[in-house]
Amino acid sequence: MHLHLLSRIPGVYDALSAKVLERAGHKAGFVSGYAVSATLLGEPDIGLLTPPEMARKSSQICTAVPQIPVIADADTGGGNVLNVSRTIRQLINAGCKGAIMEDQQWPKRAGHMRNKECIAMEEFASKVAAAREVIGTSDFFLVARTDARATSAKHGLEDAITRANLYMEVGADASFVEAPRSDEELIEIGKSTKGIRVCNMLEGGFTPIHTPRELRDMGYSLVLYPLAGLYSATRALMNVYGTLGTKGTTRDDMQSLAHFSEFNDIIGLEQAIDTEERLTRRESGDKLSVRVRAPTKAAS
Repeated sequence: MHLHLLSRIPGVYDALSAKVLERAGHKAGFVSGYAVSATLLGEPDIGLLTPPEMARKSSQICTAVPQIPVIADADTGGGNVLNVSRTIRQLINAGCKGAIMEDQQWPKRAGHMRNKECIAMEEFASKVAAAREVIGTSDFFLVARTDARATSAKHGLEDAITRANLYMEVGADASFVEAPRSDEELIEIGKSTKGIRVCNMLEGGFTPIHTPRELRDMGYSLVLYPLAGLYSATRALMNVYGTLGTKGTTRDDMQSLAHFSEFNDIIGLEQAIDTEERLTRRESGDKLSVRVRAPTKAAS
C-alpha cells in the first residue's frame, strides 16, 4: 500500500458510499466503526458492533471498490490476543489493506465520547504483536491507536505519547493519538511520537480542524475524515424526508437529489446490462441461447 496515496482518507460505511468516494477521485477509504454501527444497527458506537459484522461489511466494500485500498476499524480487536488474531485474519480475508486498533477497555466508545478507559499499555502491546504476527508478509497496514488522552485523570497526553511509541516498537506501522484538544497538543504529538502519525478530523469533535498541508507541517502523514460522508448523507436525508413531510413532493427540490440516470451511472447499471447482453442472447421464439467458445488447438 503506497503511503503517498493515503494522505487523505475519507470514511465510508457501505458499498454505495465507497463507490461515490472512488468516483470523486479518492485513492483510499476508511471503514468507520462508528458509521457502520449507525447504518447497520442504528446504534451508537459503544461496543455493540461485533468484529465479524465489521468484517462482512468491509468485504462488501472491498468487493465494490477493488481498485482502491480500504482500511477498516478493528476497534479493540475483539478481546484478547487470540481474538485479535482472528479479527485481523478476517479483515485480511475480506480484502482490507489495513486496520486501526485501539487500546480501550471493553465496551469501547467512539474516540470523542466520554466515559472511556484504557487497558494497560503492556497488554495492548501484546495485541499489536499478535496482529503483526498474523499479518506476516501480507500487504496490510497496521495503525495502533491510543485513547489515553481522552480518558480519566490517570492518563493524559504524556501517557498517550508513551503508549504510541511503545506500540510502534512492537510492530505497528503507524500511531494514532486520538482526540488531542488543541493545536499545541497536535504539535507536541507530532514532535514526540515516532514514525508515521495518523490524525483524525472529526466535525464537531475535540480536535481543531485543519487542512492536510497544515497537519503535514505538524508532523502527520495520514489524515482521516471518518464521518464527513455519514454526516453529510444524514443531513441530506433529514432535508429530503422533511421536505416530503411538509410539501408531500420533491418537485421543487430536484436540484438537491441525485436523479435516476445519475444514480444508475454511479452503481454501473449500463455496464451490468451490457455484460448480460454480451453473454446471453435471445433467438426466435424467445428461446435463450448461450454462446459457446470456439474450440482451441490442443497444445503439442
